[in-house]
Amino acid sequence: MKKLQIDRFQKVLILIIVLYSIFVTIKNPSFFQIATLFDIIRTSSTTMIVAIGLLVVMLSGGIDVSFMSIALFGSYTAINLMISAGINNIFFAFGVSAAIGAVLGLINALLINWLKLPPFIITLGTQNLFHGVMTTFIGDKSFGAGVLPRCLSGFGRSSILNIGGSKLTASVIPVILVGILTWFILYRTMTGRGIVAIGNNEESARRAGFSPFRIRLFVYAYSGILAGIMGMLYVCQTNALYPNKLVGDELTVVAAVVIGGAKITGGMGKILGAVLGVAIIYLLNTTLIMIGLSSSWNDLFVGTILVISVAVTSYQERVRNRNHLIFTE
Repeated sequence: MKKLQIDRFQKVLILIIVLYSIFVTIKNPSFFQIATLFDIIRTSSTTMIVAIGLLVVMLSGGIDVSFMSIALFGSYTAINLMISAGINNIFFAFGVSAAIGAVLGLINALLINWLKLPPFIITLGTQNLFHGVMTTFIGDKSFGAGVLPRCLSGFGRSSILNIGGSKLTASVIPVILVGILTWFILYRTMTGRGIVAIGNNEESARRAGFSPFRIRLFVYAYSGILAGIMGMLYVCQTNALYPNKLVGDELTVVAAVVIGGAKITGGMGKILGAVLGVAIIYLLNTTLIMIGLSSSWNDLFVGTILVISVAVTSYQERVRNRNHLIFTE
């Protein structure tokens, strides 16, 4: 199946991860442990979920920098409701947070369509708006492990694999389910074709029968749903809830998706690429201290990879356009 194939750019990302891992292992043999791999998977799982949601938005030619505020808004509101009502159910927690995320995502889409402003400007505004509404009207109090519903810490500690005492936590399950669902939407539904179509050329997509408004409603609502899931998963992992966490990490996720091969202007990007982009960033975060470098080197390495990624993606697009006799200024 063509859509399941790993393209050349993704193979390069995998090669970078492998070669860098070998280099780190040579410098510090303690890196080569199953526990390190499981820890990277656990810490990056939340980011992978919102990265996939952002990828869907970027494929449509849009951008969203409010997803972290949505993640915090959804999880904070859901947990406040659970504490006040005495509810202790993990499915209720994820369901309510995802539902709130969907509503906030729809607000983004409606504002973009109504105001006719660039999505970056709109979502930059709603990023602060959502967070301000949460802290003003819902609450700004932190919750520790003793207050949170027990089901959250239970899910955060649960594991699906244990190798020599090293545990792969259940955090990977939402990532796998989200990846499969997103793949199905993008490659097996008309909505998925519409997302890519309007990302490539909105006017051509409209003539082909796709509604840009409906597509935007879907992609921003879907991104909001995944943000809500991510927010609750983050709380499960940390076993604490803070009103100012998460917000401010948006550009790291954007960088990861672009490193994975997504085009800022839309129409190009793969799920595996976004996941690999996140993996590279978290691999660097985890290993720099192991090779004797300070955390300040992380920005240098990520920035370098980001610039190279954008350059390669741009070159690939020019080659593809030339092969299809499409010439742009």
